[in-house]
Amino acid sequence: MQRRAFLKTSGILAVAQFTGMSTLSALEALKNHLSPSEKMPVLFIGHGNPMNAIEENSYHKSWQKLGKALPHPQAILCISAHWLTYNKAMVTAMEHPKTIHDFGGFPKKLFEQEYPAPGSPKLAKLTSDIVTSTPIDLDNSWGLDHGTWSVLLPMYPAADIPVYQLSIDYYKPPTYHYEIGKQLSELRNKGVLIIGSGNLVHNLQQIDWDGGSKVYDWALEFDSKFTDWLTKGDHQSMLKYRELLGNTATMAHPSNDHLLPLFYTLGLQQKNEKITFFNEQFDMASISMRSMLIQN
Repeated sequence: MQRRAFLKTSGILAVAQFTGMSTLSALEALKNHLSPSEKMPVLFIGHGNPMNAIEENSYHKSWQKLGKALPHPQAILCISAHWLTYNKAMVTAMEHPKTIHDFGGFPKKLFEQEYPAPGSPKLAKLTSDIVTSTPIDLDNSWGLDHGTWSVLLPMYPAADIPVYQLSIDYYKPPTYHYEIGKQLSELRNKGVLIIGSGNLVHNLQQIDWDGGSKVYDWALEFDSKFTDWLTKGDHQSMLKYRELLGNTATMAHPSNDHLLPLFYTLGLQQKNEKITFFNEQFDMASISMRSMLIQN
């Protein structure tokens, strides 16, 4: 496998018209659009190397098991570290989202992978309407980037569940993303599985290409501190993580694109819901694959 690969953290600047309705009307439309469902869990998945999509490693196998163990979703909403927008938030609203190969230097087999899941224009519109803290524009240009499809390919290989993505307005503070997460909660009661896809520690500049069991002290410290805060339900400390962790935070996330999806999942966590961790390993010394399942 080629390890020296280039990952493009992609953004989109396309403009789409934002149209809103009252929150009450949006919730009523959501109620009518989807069948009754048990409350869906929430996931934060450390997606790591795109090759995890096709390699029969421990991460790939854990995603396969997860897809079989979870309640079957009516739709999937993914917040991926690889769709960054600027001064706006967007949601994919096309019928047939394309598979985006937003990386370079990997084997041909990875570029041949397609994830032809349908989209959901209706759910995209409803999602934009139930979020009142910020406008959510409808997008018809993006698709499914590898933060989404590399995880869903093992989880739901049939690609028969509607999938859509919510972008990350990159320069907004953690509280902005946290509040959007809170407002997405009603989707869980309608069979929508919401996934934040990033990494708890992500510093590509410090990768140890030789592999092995080496992990940097700052990476272990950041992972340990966040694990403690997550276990205690201390959302406020996580929202202030740069202030509290200083240089450790800077080393763990030179840019915070791979951490921001976590704040949506924190906003979605409700009182008395428990966190179960899985894939609690590091890859190449500076990438935490720690993932979590939130449910009652």
